[in-house]
Amino acid sequence: MGKSVNQLAPTRSSVVPALVAAAGERASMRFLEFFAANIRNQHTRRAYARAAEEFLTWCASGGVPSIDTVQPVHVATWIEVGARELAAPSVKQRLAAIRHLFDWLVTGQVVPVNPAASVRGPRQPLFQRLDSQLEPRVVGERQGGGAAHHADDRREQRARVLEQQRGADQKGSDAADCR
Repeated sequence: MGKSVNQLAPTRSSVVPALVAAAGERASMRFLEFFAANIRNQHTRRAYARAAEEFLTWCASGGVPSIDTVQPVHVATWIEVGARELAAPSVKQRLAAIRHLFDWLVTGQVVPVNPAASVRGPRQPLFQRLDSQLEPRVVGERQGGGAAHHADDRREQRARVLEQQRGADQKGSDAADCR
């Protein structure tokens, strides 16, 4: 069997990364199976393949000889470097890709432990978490439109969500006082 991933998850090199190949044929097959059998969505597959390729290339350039010698410090350092260049959700997606890949390799008995399991991703600021919970509005539905109106609407919506959360917290503390 060939080591080409170009039909499964197109990457720049279209071959199994050197760190995976260094761990043997079993590791190479398990790596390919991760993208072929474990990830159904093609967009997720492509994003995870890109993250895996970047991480493994970064590890190889840092002197890591094989995928089974990757340690949590390698993953944590790579995440820190990524956090300087990318937004928190992008870094979290890359960490998720590495975690899932190593989970797959652990269950296939290629590596003994998942080095990414103990690594925490960057925190996302509260306003970004709230924005992701808010419903998107179509600007064309109202008159006047424009970015300024849209930003005001988002602020108002965010304020309503915070107020609802405060109200729920207050009800919880009132119930505790009654006991």
